[in-house]
Amino acid sequence: MKPKKRSTAASADGKNSRRVFIKNSATLAALAAAGPLINVSTLFAATKPGKDMINALQVGANSFVEEGVDNVLDILQNRGSINTIFLNTFTYGTGLASRMITGNPFPDHGPQEPDKNFHGGNYAIPHAKYYKNTVLKDTQSPEYGDRDIVAEVLKASKKRGMKVFATIEDQWRNDVPGIDECREIDLLGRKAVTLCLFNPNVREFWTALATDTCTSYDVDGIVVFNERNGPLLNALGASHIVTNIDPSKSTCFCNYHQQEAKKYNINFERAKEGYHKLDEFAKAALKDQRPSDGYYVEFQRIMLEYPEIVAWDKLFDIGKHQIVDDVYKAVKAIGKKQLVGLHIEHVNSFNPFFRATRDYENLAQRVDFLKVVMYNNVGGERYARFIHNIASTIFKDVPPEELMRFNNHLLGYSEKEAALDKLAMEGLSADYVFRETQRAIAGVKGKCPILPGIDIGIPVGKKSHQQTPDDVYNATLAAYKAGANGVILSRKYSEMKLEQIDAAGRAIREAMKG
Repeated sequence: MKPKKRSTAASADGKNSRRVFIKNSATLAALAAAGPLINVSTLFAATKPGKDMINALQVGANSFVEEGVDNVLDILQNRGSINTIFLNTFTYGTGLASRMITGNPFPDHGPQEPDKNFHGGNYAIPHAKYYKNTVLKDTQSPEYGDRDIVAEVLKASKKRGMKVFATIEDQWRNDVPGIDECREIDLLGRKAVTLCLFNPNVREFWTALATDTCTSYDVDGIVVFNERNGPLLNALGASHIVTNIDPSKSTCFCNYHQQEAKKYNINFERAKEGYHKLDEFAKAALKDQRPSDGYYVEFQRIMLEYPEIVAWDKLFDIGKHQIVDDVYKAVKAIGKKQLVGLHIEHVNSFNPFFRATRDYENLAQRVDFLKVVMYNNVGGERYARFIHNIASTIFKDVPPEELMRFNNHLLGYSEKEAALDKLAMEGLSADYVFRETQRAIAGVKGKCPILPGIDIGIPVGKKSHQQTPDDVYNATLAAYKAGANGVILSRKYSEMKLEQIDAAGRAIREAMKG
């Protein structure tokens, strides 16, 4: 059963910010539903921004250690007009933690060398009593000993009147104690590096982590990050994340998934057989072995013959959202009026198949706010990769450039976006951010705030568009003009140049004036 949402009168600071957010979102949703690209020049006059807006930036614990807590907060508050820190407290991945990824130029602050000490894990101080019902007990990061970075950041931030949200990400490393009992199983019966969301140890861990973090620390809330795709998208390479299409690696086909499938009357053997058919189809397509009726028709034939394929893919989303529900229920049971947010991954912007599985109104009833990724600079590179991926399997009969134009129509993108051969070099426009913000606001129908994720400094290829301060300014301002309840500058501070933070701050200050 979906957990009951708390009163809309509650907020992170005990006042009525969430009520204001929802009221504003409802007004903006009605305007957005009236037609594309509405004139928002007078919008701020009707829903004037103020202290309730979340102007946030994601920061890894390493930045506070290496550059000093007060120094980082000075930069974010004074140069970026940031009033909220999204502090990464749990991950084993380098997307949210650590320094700039090796091989890319370092920004003009922090250490100018790779982070050879990175390990990942829980950057808060875990308390064993919360982890009694999971084998995933030993996850504390060893990087900073017993130093409590979360407590230090909280203390300094609160003195400045800044909010702090803890972010927790579903990224793991292979040597975590107990992880072998939690791994997913792929189509060929092999253990994957990812963890099964129906495994009771995994479910208990996320509940324990959320409970521990929100009980032990006076954070304003917690944000769940899980960018994993279901088996169907992985089988088809229908994501920018997939770099090597191999349907045999699709997950999960473990005993826990089989047990869960029975609850929904999904035939496990039929589902598995269907994914084997997709495996054969995709591998044949990659070898240019065209079916007599063409690639898409053959794909559609498989889907009609095996409806269990879609049902099994939906099962993955059920597991993913079940974790979100568990976290929400656990946090609300603490009674500290902390908010729970959900990160919506970037593929949601590009892929109509995936977009159909992300009903904003449904998600809005599961959490207190949505962080929707709208990374326009790196988006060009990622969107191009997505198009080339699907053009190598189900849409192989369609010239990639025509396929992208068609997909643009499906997604509601402007005709002015760059052509496929120039997409990586130019990136997506600020108009993309504007439209995606409007779509999200209209989609939640006033049920929760929308905080667009704006990319700053995320590494791109040498031939891809190199982000300028003006790019940052335009994208940030576009989100506010579209009616967002704030922004979350992403992925992490350790990738951002100071001039880019300045540009975002300029846009935020302009937006706050109304």
